[in-house]
Amino acid sequence: MTLAHSAAIKDRFLRKLFEYRSWLKWSVYTLLLINFGYYFWEEWVIAAHALRAGGTFPAWASAFAATIEEFSWFVLLVLFELETHALPDEAFTPRVERALHVSRIFAAFLLAYSLFAYVEYAVDLERKVTVLPGVTSLCEIADQDASFAYNMDYTTIDSDNCAELSNASEYFQVITESVVTDADGLTIEKQLSWVDVIELSVWLLIILGIEIEVRLQDRDIVGGQLMRAVNISKVLLYGTLILVMAYWAYRSQWVYVWDEFVWIVGFAVIEMNVVEWREEIKEELV
Repeated sequence: MTLAHSAAIKDRFLRKLFEYRSWLKWSVYTLLLINFGYYFWEEWVIAAHALRAGGTFPAWASAFAATIEEFSWFVLLVLFELETHALPDEAFTPRVERALHVSRIFAAFLLAYSLFAYVEYAVDLERKVTVLPGVTSLCEIADQDASFAYNMDYTTIDSDNCAELSNASEYFQVITESVVTDADGLTIEKQLSWVDVIELSVWLLIILGIEIEVRLQDRDIVGGQLMRAVNISKVLLYGTLILVMAYWAYRSQWVYVWDEFVWIVGFAVIEMNVVEWREEIKEELV
């Protein structure tokens, strides 16, 4: 196969992608809004167990860390869509650019808070979890407004289900005094908490890579070592996200797997925007 033939195949492939991009984009954005609603509902249910006795504002904010994160990513996705595709060049007035920057800073602040909440929770699970004293069976704390946590599932402990939830002889307090788990549940909780930290950190690095590409292409730079390094690093980062999806699938957290897939597709649309913009710059430079 000649280089010219390979280039022609690549061009046809890219044209087809761009033809279906609009349909794909709005489908993904709709799904992400649905996911946002689901995360809010899920964290509301968990908060009803963990904060049933009340809590401070930081405690409630931490309880909705995933919802805040989801909202922040959606804001960033829309901003990148505006900057890399939707807005024409003449629309980038100083006022518009300031609005984009302020919105991006706001979203970044929310993501930083989410990462802080994830790290704090993961560290607390490693250092502050205590054995529930004097309890060798869940039936001993049945009907006492306590919940059993296992693999992101929270169940109010009562006399009807206490014997079925766990047959362990040692239990741990997690999140708050009203939530307990056994050794297996604690191990899963720790793993899930660190996976959340890794997943959000990887996405922040991906965003940094896209931001670098956008800033370079603003200066009509479409090649060079930095651009190549960014593209190589993003392959590794997206590969890490696939491993995260594999772990969630192993834990049967299918909603998380689906959500991750949709976000990857959503940012693939942004990547297509960047590639199309890059090709336009190359044509103008010829």
